[in-house]
Amino acid sequence: MTPRQFAKLALSFPGVVEAEHMGHPDFRIGGKIIASLGSPDADWGMVKLTPDQQAALIETNGGACQPCRGIWGLRGYTNIRLAEATQSLVRSALELAFENATNK
Repeated sequence: MTPRQFAKLALSFPGVVEAEHMGHPDFRIGGKIIASLGSPDADWGMVKLTPDQQAALIETNGGACQPCRGIWGLRGYTNIRLAEATQSLVRSALELAFENATNK
């Protein structure tokens, strides 16, 4: 998975737009960030999940996924190592993040 492929998948969801936050590209629906690229560095993407969703994703994809640092990770923000991620993994994670943002 490349950053470009991650971005293309994120933008494939209806209404998702690319913006920028803290110098990194992010992907939003209705002003809510669902994913981003480049944090902690260019090798990673991030999806905004619930803590339970994060735990399940890490359990099944531990080599490619880890909690973000600090309080963000405790809240469900999850880093995905792009080089180890499959398209299926990223699509599933983005689907969850999209649903979380649109069902509130």
